[in-house]
Amino acid sequence: MDEPAEPTEPTEPTSRSTATEDPFSKAPASGTGSGANRTRETVTAALLAALLAASAWISIPIGTAVPITLQVFIVLLAGLLLTVRGAVLAVGVYLMLGAAGLPVFAGGLGGWGVLAGPTGGYLWGFVVAVAVISWLRTRFAVLVGKTIGDALALAMGVLVIYLFGWLQLAAVTAIDPWSALIVGVLPFIPIDAFKAVAVLVVAEALRRSGVVR
Repeated sequence: MDEPAEPTEPTEPTSRSTATEDPFSKAPASGTGSGANRTRETVTAALLAALLAASAWISIPIGTAVPITLQVFIVLLAGLLLTVRGAVLAVGVYLMLGAAGLPVFAGGLGGWGVLAGPTGGYLWGFVVAVAVISWLRTRFAVLVGKTIGDALALAMGVLVIYLFGWLQLAAVTAIDPWSALIVGVLPFIPIDAFKAVAVLVVAEALRRSGVVR
């Protein structure tokens, strides 16, 4: 008679069962991090929009149609600190408030008349400039390093502001392009160069402190 076969011992669970993980164990962490970053950027954009409005009240006339304000400083800073989306959001909100009639433009002015007036081109240029700065800074950083990349991006942003401002100033006031350049661009080059250097310092300090990333 054949001996009964020895009972086999239960095998260990396969890798399929041991490798099973809670499908929700990692998703919230990733989603939460992404949501936190977006919230941080939205708050930063709102703060910079408010600073942009406040900076317009610091206006120094220099005898031309275009006064000196701190707005360019805030615009450049937004371009370095925010993504393209956040930067455009910050400046876009500011322009919409001004277009609605709130006194957030230079000299405490507001309304569409300012956007269509002699200095309106600079305001439109702010939106394009922040997008250009935010987009270029990451690409320049790969090519020439972060600090030089930031500086080059700021320079391109300032040129964009000048271009929009110069074109609208010449068109609205009906002066020749050279006169518009003398009145609306050349006097501001050294001032805006100083602002750009200050922005580089402030942006780096904010990144190091962890206020922004």
